[in-house]
Amino acid sequence: MEESHKKVLQRYRINIVTGLDPSGVLDRLLEKGVFTQDMIDKIKSSGTRRDQARQLSRDLETQGSRAFPLFLESLHESEQHGLAELLQSGAPAVQGSASNRLVRPVVRTLPVSSAMDFQKQIKSITAVHPVQTPTLSPERENLQSQTQARTRMQGRTRRDSLQSYKMDSSPCGHCLIINNVAFEPQSELSDRSGSNIDCDKLERRFQALNFMVEVRTNLKQRKIKQELLDLSKKDHSPYDCCVVIILSHGTEVSHNRFPGAVYGVDGQYVQVQHITNYLDGKHCSSLQGKPKLFFIQACGGGEKDRGFEVSDEVEPSNSGEDDQTDAIPMSSSSDSLSMSDEPDARATLPTPSDILVSYSTFPGYVSWRDTQSGSWYIETLDRILEENAATDDLVTMLMMVNLVVSQNSAKGIYKQMPGSFNFLRKLLYFQTLSKNSLGQKK
Repeated sequence: MEESHKKVLQRYRINIVTGLDPSGVLDRLLEKGVFTQDMIDKIKSSGTRRDQARQLSRDLETQGSRAFPLFLESLHESEQHGLAELLQSGAPAVQGSASNRLVRPVVRTLPVSSAMDFQKQIKSITAVHPVQTPTLSPERENLQSQTQARTRMQGRTRRDSLQSYKMDSSPCGHCLIINNVAFEPQSELSDRSGSNIDCDKLERRFQALNFMVEVRTNLKQRKIKQELLDLSKKDHSPYDCCVVIILSHGTEVSHNRFPGAVYGVDGQYVQVQHITNYLDGKHCSSLQGKPKLFFIQACGGGEKDRGFEVSDEVEPSNSGEDDQTDAIPMSSSSDSLSMSDEPDARATLPTPSDILVSYSTFPGYVSWRDTQSGSWYIETLDRILEENAATDDLVTMLMMVNLVVSQNSAKGIYKQMPGSFNFLRKLLYFQTLSKNSLGQKK
């Protein structure tokens, strides 16, 4: 497939996933020789209609130069004219399209160029350079193209055999942001300058991802627990996901599930493992089987990571003079919730299933925050979501965050390594909204 047509498929991936009826085009694509029967069977077995549409779109990119116009032709034949005209509006003139009319999309995905720019950055960091290949005869070029397509298909089969979470409700779900900035004097904790910058970025970002965002500022320990309890008592049945973001000081604590704890402004903390308990499958039935995402911007301990010397690395980026940490020494106390552990005779899922906890730093280490621009982790997370949420799943984007943050250096010396505890069972793709639709929603 021509590169320009691949870019169109990638640019409008979310429109294809949400709007395509695969059953209307699969047989036609088989008849036209675009897909083989094995490919059709794989698409049909990939899961929901959205999963099938996503698989079809990706497989289409591996086919020949006629695949795109034949796909447009199949869309028109199955009376999916709006999607066909949308795709053609972003593509060079191609043969096989029944109409040249343009239709303005209802939902615009994020520009592919941004994601491509990021991929260039990834390549420069890892020092990967493309290998120049000699000019081939048409016969050899066709054989090489078929071999490369089979290789791509094999790699994608392993990844895309995973189903995706349903993420098409509108709104998608609740997002609670707890932003602790000003700490009480008796807590002996410093104020967290720059945290409001993080909070504002994430509020806008998750609104753009079609979440109902609520921000709570400067909460004591008891109030943090109350907000989480209130969130767990909401009826999440109409929604597909729930997000909790906590921006605060943190510490390392003894644990048996998720490490770390976050502080209320009164100097009393709540363990991360107890935070997740409020929304797990046992304590919030309307979120059973749905993804529950926790983003923790807080130190995991008081140790500062000086890193280690490596070769073949790009020059690390140095941060400003206003870097601060959110670290508090380790504590061994506990304030657990009352939990039962009775067996369930019905079909069950593991209690911590469908939970992902993303930490700004490795357990035991400090997390760096610039008083002028916000924390390394949140700044990077916001940018990665902006540039890649339309095309990449959450776990892939978090690995991008890890890579970028790991290149930073505080005061030219100290490093930071984010990470996640991932108990999701499927791929998670966020919704993306255009600026116009976001403005109308507000």
